[in-house]
Amino acid sequence: MSLFKNKYRVETTRLQNWNYGRNGKYFVTIVTKNREHYFGKIVNKKMQFTEIGGIADKYWREIPEHFPFVVLDEFCVMPNHIHGIVVIDNGNIRRDVACNVSTDMPNISKSNKMSIISPKSGSLSTIIRSFKSAVTKFANENNYNFGWQSRFYDHIIRNEKSLNRIRDYIRNNLENWNIDKFNL
Repeated sequence: MSLFKNKYRVETTRLQNWNYGRNGKYFVTIVTKNREHYFGKIVNKKMQFTEIGGIADKYWREIPEHFPFVVLDEFCVMPNHIHGIVVIDNGNIRRDVACNVSTDMPNISKSNKMSIISPKSGSLSTIIRSFKSAVTKFANENNYNFGWQSRFYDHIIRNEKSLNRIRDYIRNNLENWNIDKFNL
């Protein structure tokens, strides 16, 4: 942790100077608050969804309807987390969406500073934030005690070997639940 304006802050986990709106494949893991099993349970190596788990699955599948430049690859909803491969394919559209980290910007107003450091339209962070927000909104409207961890894990997939290894990991996640680090 480092200090920013005399307050501790958690360092970003994003790759510095990487454009998270650029075409690419991204492996993401999104975890529920305190790793609570909100989404269901695994019975005989099959996921049995709760209502909120079914919504998380449904809303994940609907991401391309809200972000037409996104293609979903392999994914799975587990009792307390989601693994997925998000493919950003803008065609010939160019987006300048560098990863922003808050630093000392003394000559910029607070509202402009937040605009500068907030996730940009079309970025991986915006896609994941929108998904998490939609699930949370459903949970709140239906009086579910539900929450997410504040961040998400991402890995930029750079080659076919890595892509295939991650696909296998996701496909086998249900079978490996007993040894999964998220299974507390």
